[in-house]
Amino acid sequence: MNEADALDVVRNAIWTILIASGPSVGVAMLVGIVIALLQALTQVQETTLTFVPKIVAVLVVCALTGSFMGSQIMTFTEEIYGRIGSGF
Repeated sequence: MNEADALDVVRNAIWTILIASGPSVGVAMLVGIVIALLQALTQVQETTLTFVPKIVAVLVVCALTGSFMGSQIMTFTEEIYGRIGSGF
């Protein structure tokens, strides 16, 4: 394994992490912005109001996109195992 192979593996790992976690992080950001706007408009500063909707939204997105996330991680894992089997 040379530097180019190691860099390629790290690049693919980071890309897989970004793609797999993207839907959950995106929904958490969107829900956070909506809740912050709601709190700013109504001046209700309840701390649990920020956490509970985010948790519910992320769980729903994980349930809906779990197969997509799993397939992305599985593809990366198979690529790594293939590289190990061929000696990089």
